[in-house]
Amino acid sequence: MTTDGRHLLSGGRLPLISPDIVSDIVASSADITLLVSPARRILSVLVNPHYDLHAQTVDWEGANLQSVLTLESWRKFEARLADMGNHRKRSIVLELNHADRVSWEFPVRYTLHRLGEDDSFLMIGRDMRPIAEVQQQLVAAQLALERDYEAQREMDTRYRVLMEVSRDPIIIVSMSTGRIADLNSASASILGAARGELVGAAIAQEFEGRRRGEFLESMSNLAVAESAGPIELTARRSQIRVSVTPTMFRAAGERLLLCQLDTVETVSTQNDELAGNLVKLYAEGVDGIVFADADGIIREANEAFLNLTDSTNLAAVRGKSLSDYLARGAVDLRVLMDNVKRTGQLRHYSTRLTTDFSGQISVELSASWLNDRPHPMLVLVVRDTSRVDTMRRPAGVPNEEGMRNVMELVGSSTLKDIIAETTDVIEKMCIETALELTRNNRVAAAEMLSLSRQSLYVKLRKYGLLNKVGD
Repeated sequence: MTTDGRHLLSGGRLPLISPDIVSDIVASSADITLLVSPARRILSVLVNPHYDLHAQTVDWEGANLQSVLTLESWRKFEARLADMGNHRKRSIVLELNHADRVSWEFPVRYTLHRLGEDDSFLMIGRDMRPIAEVQQQLVAAQLALERDYEAQREMDTRYRVLMEVSRDPIIIVSMSTGRIADLNSASASILGAARGELVGAAIAQEFEGRRRGEFLESMSNLAVAESAGPIELTARRSQIRVSVTPTMFRAAGERLLLCQLDTVETVSTQNDELAGNLVKLYAEGVDGIVFADADGIIREANEAFLNLTDSTNLAAVRGKSLSDYLARGAVDLRVLMDNVKRTGQLRHYSTRLTTDFSGQISVELSASWLNDRPHPMLVLVVRDTSRVDTMRRPAGVPNEEGMRNVMELVGSSTLKDIIAETTDVIEKMCIETALELTRNNRVAAAEMLSLSRQSLYVKLRKYGLLNKVGD
């Protein structure tokens, strides 16, 4: 049970307190305290010394209370004060907004106490700005949550629409449980059950002869493999043969497996169409295509290559070495094979083809090395470049400058010295060209120039080329 404490004063249990101490107590117990006269004039302002309101209240003493309140708060104050007089209440509680009508405004919750019989009153207030700031933060957080919720709903709607309108059967599997997390109607139709029945079901049970651990392991291995193809399975309910292509991804810390399904009939049709297009390209393409074994022996060649080499038929080139048709013979073939075996492919290798009638034609070769089979194959695409200038000058070849220097010797040097200088310029040009063609392979360059490796090194040092190319 609580009381209002008046018995403590009447009983003399509290000692008499001086006015100064009372003033300090009142100021410390509230953020702001106003003593207002019956004429609504502020007689005194007490501000909590631990609270920063001095700047806002420095000129309030002697001012009219209406001048420091907003218009709405003043109307509220008058109405509540009249109600207080009608019901003869000793105190009321109300919230008012202070403002200077220019730059600032802050709310205060006041407790009004009537003093004596002259209608003066004491206003003890608590600054509501901290609570207002917290409320604003809560409102902002609520609005942010609502925006995130709407964005999530929008993303969910987009995801669901994409899943349903997609013609490709898609299944999403949780790697931690091995169960179907989601699937679209196309995949449910292939598996032979309703979507609601399949969501949450173990994915391994939907295919014949598969156990959960084995299925997930094979799918995860297939998803991370770079060159692996799809795996063929049979749906248990519908007995439809399908090929499954898995893709691993992570969402919200969980590993998921996206499985794309294709019926084997569809895959076979697509493969047949692709194979037909490739055969047509091989037979009617404008660029020569040659298949050769690891030793450079021609196994197959298309009609375009036969036209480039003036060969009568395929039998005339089958079984021959590619070096028989390359202008630099075994040197060209060795450079070609070394580079393509090391990198898997070679692009824009410029050389010349020798025809059956001892003619030559400028060509550009692109090579691919197919080593995913017991007997690797070399595939060459040969493009005729005789109509364009394909004799690209290697970077840094100083032929014009060298020849200009040679011509400047005329009249100042003997013919023997001029010929020696010319020989050096041509020799340097040839060495740089050989290094460019062999991609700085010095062994191949020496063989191309019919030099020993030691002789090539001597000439590289002579012309200052040793430090321009790396071993």
